[in-house]
Amino acid sequence: MKTILLVSLLLVGAAANAAVNVDYTNNDSKEHVFNAVCSGSKTTITFEGGTTGSATLQGSAPCLIEHADREKYEVRGGEDLQIKNGVISPR
Repeated sequence: MKTILLVSLLLVGAAANAAVNVDYTNNDSKEHVFNAVCSGSKTTITFEGGTTGSATLQGSAPCLIEHADREKYEVRGGEDLQIKNGVISPR
């Protein structure tokens, strides 16, 4: 009984701390902050201007990032993205 309770608590804790991480290159000189939805929760993701790095969305995959022209880009984690003219695409 204690084992079942412990496993249940671990699974709940893991879901609460879920995150989706992506690598990126932002070819634009300005920082972009995009709205996103992960598992029904609204959040934001920031891509620093003129840099290569990684960014994290808090929540569980899949996440939909709203970018230029209000298009939505789906990420699940581990993607390598490029941002150019405010548009997200695979790198």
